[in-house]
Amino acid sequence: MASLSKEEENYVRLALLLKGVTPRAVRTYFDREFPPISLPSTLSTSHNTLLDLKKGRIINQAQWNLLIPRNDVIGVSDSKTFDVTLMICLIRNLTSINPPINGFDSLPQTRETTPGPDLARIKYYRNELAHHDSNTIDTTYFNTAWRDISDAVGRLGGQTMSQECQGLKVKILDQSNQEIMLEIKQSQEEMKQLKQTMDNMRMEHSGVTENLTELQSSLKDPIPGNIKGTLYLLIQIKVEYQMTG
Repeated sequence: MASLSKEEENYVRLALLLKGVTPRAVRTYFDREFPPISLPSTLSTSHNTLLDLKKGRIINQAQWNLLIPRNDVIGVSDSKTFDVTLMICLIRNLTSINPPINGFDSLPQTRETTPGPDLARIKYYRNELAHHDSNTIDTTYFNTAWRDISDAVGRLGGQTMSQECQGLKVKILDQSNQEIMLEIKQSQEEMKQLKQTMDNMRMEHSGVTENLTELQSSLKDPIPGNIKGTLYLLIQIKVEYQMTG
């Protein structure tokens, strides 16, 4: 198997950090705010707030089913089934956490090191990775992002997770990690092909729409333009003949 470039390794390491470590750090903080033993009753008490979030499409149906489960499906609510997005949403809306200066949707300033900004950091970098259109990350950005994320993980999840971040940054990537990159490359190529197909379909749809518009116009006025002009000329001649006749 071909070895990865430094920039490709950066991508894999950051993906492993954001997908594998940060959810556990967020969950550790979440469970401190919502002790597992009382989580179901807390969610039940907050039913109206959760319903408003659902109506506002901040919580989707799948997430709602995890929060207000049917007993015959999954039993009681458990944070282990919550993803990072849902946990941060609940922390923001059901606790008195202090938000970052610029809100939860921006990268907090370096000096902001309380839980609110740390959750926002993790949210920000996860979104950045999700919308990253390449399978490489330059080393300068990687080092900055890694410091921001690993520091947040340590503050939210504790020293053990902080050490895990340090180890992940320098560990030798084994074959399974390299296979992640190959899958990423394949997925990105498939996405490019899908995008090209969709673009072609849009162009074809545009052509069909234009033809349909012309057809609708012709149905409203079924006389072709050239014949209409001839008829108009004949009518003029007839009118002039009648006036002079």
